Amino acid sequence: QVQLVESGGGLVQPGGSLRLSCAASERIFSINAMSWYRQAPGKERELVAAMMDGGSTNYADSVKGRFTISRDNAKNTVYLQMNSQNAEDTAVYYCNVRLQMRSWGPIVDYWGQGTQVTVSA
Repeated sequence: QVQLVESGGGLVQPGGSLRLSCAASERIFSINAMSWYRQAPGKERELVAAMMDGGSTNYADSVKGRFTISRDNAKNTVYLQMNSQNAEDTAVYYCNVRLQMRSWGPIVDYWGQGTQVTVSA
């Protein structure tokens, strides 16, 4: 079964940048939709950014203009570029990818394991 492996989290100073990656562990047929969520301590998981198959994107108001979601089909990888970060961005970030392993197979949602992002001086 395919796994989504996240990387790129860590500690960043306010105003800094990080890029999160979410890579499929094996070759897949297609990515239909992808999104990034985050969950801060004591809070519910929230949608941060999403990209549909046609390329349309959607961002939470709190990250508009600062975060960018993208994909590299050749690498089976999705990204979240985070700029001008602030303390409110501190959370565990999860990728969610709706993908199809084979052309004849079902479309299934997969989750990454989560990566911690901490914004602090």
